[in-house]
Amino acid sequence: MRRREFITLVGGAAAIWPLAAQAQQSAIPLIGFLNPASPDGMGDRLRGFRRGLKEIGYAEGENVAVEYRWADNQVERLPALAADLARRRVAVIVTTGPLPVSAAKAATTTIPTLFLAAEDPVRLGLVASLAQPGGNLTGINLLSGELASKRLELLREMLPTATSVAVFVNPTNPTNLESTIRDLEPAARSMGFQMRVVSASTSGEINAAFATFLHERPDAIFVSIDIFLGSRRVQLANLASRHAIPTSFPFRDCAEVGGLMSYGSDVADAFRQLGAYAGRILKGARPMELPVVQATKFELVINHQTAHMLGLTVPPTLLARADEVIE
Repeated sequence: MRRREFITLVGGAAAIWPLAAQAQQSAIPLIGFLNPASPDGMGDRLRGFRRGLKEIGYAEGENVAVEYRWADNQVERLPALAADLARRRVAVIVTTGPLPVSAAKAATTTIPTLFLAAEDPVRLGLVASLAQPGGNLTGINLLSGELASKRLELLREMLPTATSVAVFVNPTNPTNLESTIRDLEPAARSMGFQMRVVSASTSGEINAAFATFLHERPDAIFVSIDIFLGSRRVQLANLASRHAIPTSFPFRDCAEVGGLMSYGSDVADAFRQLGAYAGRILKGARPMELPVVQATKFELVINHQTAHMLGLTVPPTLLARADEVIE
């Protein structure tokens, strides 16, 4: 081979190599992950999501990439973050909570979108039915709204003589606020609780709410389903302990950081299901073909150490039904 031909061949190959590498890189599917909070405290849930992806044959950083968008509890940023993911033409958008899915729904009607809903997604207007979602949305229903009265019932069993309960809600999350009040008010009346709604959407407002308890102290606190309140679980658990007020939380990670008790869906498993659904969509499934999955794993977790600190004796019947007792 003559020198000129060799240089031309090598030069042509050198020009092709970057294009081939770029084509290989672009062939890796991209998932958009939209969350209204921050990655702090999301370790178990993200591990569940990645475990679900792996069940379908995808490993983040190997044959799939994930673009994370965190609103850091500034929910007004969600529409812009969702629009950014839509512009990037991700293969699927994964959302957690009503505000992110609403933002994604406004940003695109074509990109498959998965949601994690605390209550009935049909009532929320996200899907036509659980079995046949229709459109570009499907996901996981935690049934947390339906479990609210059950959680209040467990709190009553823990505190048989209690007469008042403060219910923490996030006013910037009107969907959960309305459903919480709607589900809890009749249940509280039937159990003999006087219910007081406490609004908090910032760390400072949580501190201010507990300051009012020095004058109007409730017998118990019920923390509603909300991603912001969940992200402040350590603050809530610490303040509840400092003020010696028994508190019920929706998820186990709240009891693990010092909350008295929690009852709700296994959220890490729900994130695993989200990951599995994302993987199935990457393999060609359409959202309208994937029925909404209803959570089937529920956990009652009691922090016995916190109960002792509060001077409470946990009823043996409650201990017997607990999925985990933290000593």
